[in-house]
Amino acid sequence: MLVLFHVCDAMLVDLLQMTEAMDVSGAGDDDVSRLSYEERAKRATIISKPMASKKLAKKLMKLIKKAHKEKDHLRSGLKLVQSKIKKSERGLVIIAGSVTPIDVVCHMPAVCEQNDIPYVFVPTGKELGLAMGVKRCTLIVLIRRHEDFGKLYDECFEEVKHLPPVVPVET
Repeated sequence: MLVLFHVCDAMLVDLLQMTEAMDVSGAGDDDVSRLSYEERAKRATIISKPMASKKLAKKLMKLIKKAHKEKDHLRSGLKLVQSKIKKSERGLVIIAGSVTPIDVVCHMPAVCEQNDIPYVFVPTGKELGLAMGVKRCTLIVLIRRHEDFGKLYDECFEEVKHLPPVVPVET
């Protein structure tokens, strides 16, 4: 029994030394939020196309804030958004570009294209969560039109709809 405690203590000490020795200068959420929009966009996954411009992302975050106030006009979370799209709910889809593993959301652009729903990526899920007023990251958001924010919704919808199409990569 005493030997087991010494082994666990030694492993714990090694683990603490390794974490102290690691350079975590760019790994924390606080550090990521200090980066410029362009730097956050560069850190997004390779499938994060079309990526919203800084100006469009700002409009989208404003739209999310307004939609969050109206019940049933903002759907968030992969499972809920996917089920609502399957039930023929339409709107504007915003996807976080920093999702890892990438397999979690890589099918959603195809689902949106099949259902003629415009979609766009933003650099981080933290931005989506903060726009909704929560501290947690959000992978994906579906926004439906409402009269209170109809003009802003229409502007964002048209801008996203007219983003350049994604060009398939040939191997």
